[in-house]
Amino acid sequence: MILLDTNILIEVLKGNSLIVDKLVSEQRYAISVVCAMELIFGARDRTEVKKIEQALSQLQCYHITSSISRTALELVRNYSKSHGLGIPDALIAATAIIEELPLLTLNTKDFKYISNLSLCD
Repeated sequence: MILLDTNILIEVLKGNSLIVDKLVSEQRYAISVVCAMELIFGARDRTEVKKIEQALSQLQCYHITSSISRTALELVRNYSKSHGLGIPDALIAATAIIEELPLLTLNTKDFKYISNLSLCD
């Protein structure tokens, strides 16, 4: 199982063949509920929301637990000032850490300094 960052899902929804081809069909993918919220928040209209929700229904969605919250808080404490880590990225990273999943993102610079986070190539 691989946790997908929001930017991967945006590219998939846009039909970016480079990203779609990178996703191996036999592999299982998941998201953080934070990604779902970011996508729905950024949708242009209700039609796009339905398209997003249909795509997300095929992925396992991890919700924010107390363990994820505690880990995200620690990440914000450690990296928000030094590296500019924002709350959504902290929650996504914490989900990957707690669920022991590698994170696939187009913005490795946003996460590479988190030592206990595994990033996909």
